[in-house]
Amino acid sequence: MTDPTTTDAAGATAMRYSLWQVVRYMLALGTWGFGGPVALAGYMYRDLVERRGWISEGDYKEGLALAQLMPGPLAAQLAIYLGYVHYRLVGATLAGLAFVLPSFLMVVALGAAYVAYGGIGWMQALFYGVGAAVIGIIAMSAYKLTTKSIGKDRLLWAIFLASAAVTVITKSEIVWVFLGAGVLVWLWRAPPKFGGSLHSVAAPAAAWFALDTIDWHKLGQIGAYFAYAGTFVFGSGLAIVPFLYGGVVKEYAWLTDRQFVDAVAVAMITPGPVVITTGFIGYLVAGFWGAAVAALATFVPCYLFTVLPAPYFRKYGKLPAIVAFVDGVTAAAIGAIAGAVIVIGQRSITDWVTAALALVTAGVLWRFKKLPEPVIVLAAALIGLVVHPLLVHA
Repeated sequence: MTDPTTTDAAGATAMRYSLWQVVRYMLALGTWGFGGPVALAGYMYRDLVERRGWISEGDYKEGLALAQLMPGPLAAQLAIYLGYVHYRLVGATLAGLAFVLPSFLMVVALGAAYVAYGGIGWMQALFYGVGAAVIGIIAMSAYKLTTKSIGKDRLLWAIFLASAAVTVITKSEIVWVFLGAGVLVWLWRAPPKFGGSLHSVAAPAAAWFALDTIDWHKLGQIGAYFAYAGTFVFGSGLAIVPFLYGGVVKEYAWLTDRQFVDAVAVAMITPGPVVITTGFIGYLVAGFWGAAVAALATFVPCYLFTVLPAPYFRKYGKLPAIVAFVDGVTAAAIGAIAGAVIVIGQRSITDWVTAALALVTAGVLWRFKKLPEPVIVLAAALIGLVVHPLLVHA
């Protein structure tokens, strides 16, 4: 791969990489990126900011802040924004598609296998090992984000700790915490001077995604419901699960409780965004086209909520007030990520074997910084396939 950096006539360093390089990266991340939004955000920082230098620290922070503030899946929105940074709408569109497509194809294949063979017992064995290893991966990602983004700022550390505590206690990410953190740092560092003009970066968010435009019966219901979920559910990853349960199990009775739990398990053991479970649910309800409509309806709103405000973030993002706001939101977001390590760990670490797997994973990643995560995930999956049946029948 060619060096993505060049030097202009003034001696300033500018980032240079092709659109297809970032598309290939997002395809690879969507194929091998286990761990849900927390780990995926960490991978993007490590690979695109630290290792390749394609994305600046400031652009990454802006993308993370925007993804936290807008409804929809965090990792997908961050991928869309990072594609937008240098290649605008084309980059945002292709990066988003490349990131989501691999996991969509996987859940469709798993949905077909689920319907054909009636159950996913072997998947539970896989997740037993993979889920534990993922905790170690997430913990390392949270550590790197914390040390790089917060530094020695006491206010940001206070926000980080408060956000982590709220996440652990509520087991969810609360958008008002991010907004409040942003406003607090803004008022502390760059208080507004009343009487001047005020630019709003949130105005584009008023363009809501239209629902109820499909009039085929079941596909119409699927499209409208999942578009609603993608439009109004804040928080990343598993935050959407309680909302989906109320609709697909309680309201429409499309799935049984067992099927819904299996759908969540599929999302957790496949790479890419956790919200891709909507594709699996859509497949169980109405086959391939149900999967396509459910996934598209879920991700189109998050795409719009990313690309519509993006020009305003790019234009006004360097103003002191906006920088302070973004720093506050970023500190809260990283705190939520750290808290999510504990929340997800409570679900995945169930005995001494899974605890050992999580600790060994973190230790291996600490010692061998260039070891690819897919190798660790594959080893953990094999351990799960061997050990889980023994423990179940013990």
